[in-house]
Amino acid sequence: MLIATKVCKAYNQVPVIQNVDFQVYPGTLVAIVGPSGAGKTTLLNLLSTLERPDSGTVQLDGIDLKELKGAALAEFRNKKIGFVFQFHHLLPEFTLFENVCMPGYIGTMPKQEVEQKAHALIQLLGINHCQHALPAHSSGGERQRAAIARALLLTPSVVFADEPSGSLDTKHAALLHMLFKELCTSLQQTFVCVTHNPALTAIADQVFVLEDGLLRPA
Repeated sequence: MLIATKVCKAYNQVPVIQNVDFQVYPGTLVAIVGPSGAGKTTLLNLLSTLERPDSGTVQLDGIDLKELKGAALAEFRNKKIGFVFQFHHLLPEFTLFENVCMPGYIGTMPKQEVEQKAHALIQLLGINHCQHALPAHSSGGERQRAAIARALLLTPSVVFADEPSGSLDTKHAALLHMLFKELCTSLQQTFVCVTHNPALTAIADQVFVLEDGLLRPA
């Protein structure tokens, strides 16, 4: 379970996030919407440990994230948190399969187990036909699915996605959205997505609006 309590963040004394209270249960697809510049990416970064709040707390699976630092934070992030970005950020010199395996290679999971799980996710996501291709030789949809498989490899508690379908055409965006929904059901995976896409918002279990630094249910 992800819980944020009275989370605040300011830059140059200008409030960006103000007293955000937020709870997400396992197996939930959450959409965060709002105007450009409202602080949606900042909020996602605060929830996912990429930034620290000025005040307030963020807890994941009962752990207060502000108590984690250095190697302990890196290990927690690797095991408990998945990331999917708009432009996927795959390593260009590695194949899609190797990119999917990377969190496991970095962690302590045995190589055979890493690769077995990567194969299963690649098949689930429908990119087994191109798993040995480099990102540059793959389509945008294939790269994004590889990024999702990478995010899921270590069975994180939450996957945070920043405009995950922003670089996809309408057809592939719709497929991605339905995939998120299916994974919520089949794997009890939790997704927290920042999006401008009304199609993703329409299928979300919870929708929140961020405006003027304040978060409210839609």
